[in-house]
Formats: sequence, C-alpha cells, structure tokens
Amino acid sequence: MTKRKAQETRKSRKARTAPYQETYDVFLQRLILAREEAGLTQREVSARMGMAHSFLSKCETGERRVDVMEFLQLTKLYGKSLDYFLE
Repeated sequence: MTKRKAQETRKSRKARTAPYQETYDVFLQRLILAREEAGLTQREVSARMGMAHSFLSKCETGERRVDVMEFLQLTKLYGKSLDYFLE
C-alpha cells in the first residue's frame, strides 16, 4: 500500500508564502487596480482568457496563484507593463 499525500489546505498554502505575503498582497492590489482601470469585470477577463468565471476572483483574493503565462495574458489585456505589477 502507498501512503496518500495529505491534501494541501488553504492554510498550508498561505503558510508556505508567509515570507512573501506582503509583496504578494501588493501585487494583488495592482492586479485589481489594473483591471478596474481597463474598465473590465472579472467575468469579462475570465471569458477573454477562456477560463471559468471564478478564475479571476480566486486570483484576486489570493485563493489561487497566478501562473506566469496567465500573468502575461493579464498584462496584455490590461495594457500594462510587467514592471507596473512588480515594482
């Protein structure tokens, strides 16, 4: 018999990123601001990316991490440079 890996919980994911949480929170704030400045809703962005409507909501709340390729798509949709989000 093989041991099953314990399911990762939201708390364990957050604990894993604790040293960087403040920086990630700033990133999320800029992600939200960029979407609002572009005049787009979460549903519109998710649809344009071919994702479920809850995709962006989960990203913006930190429940789901943003993949690098998704991040590149978002910068194009919002008309922002990578630096805008990472400074």
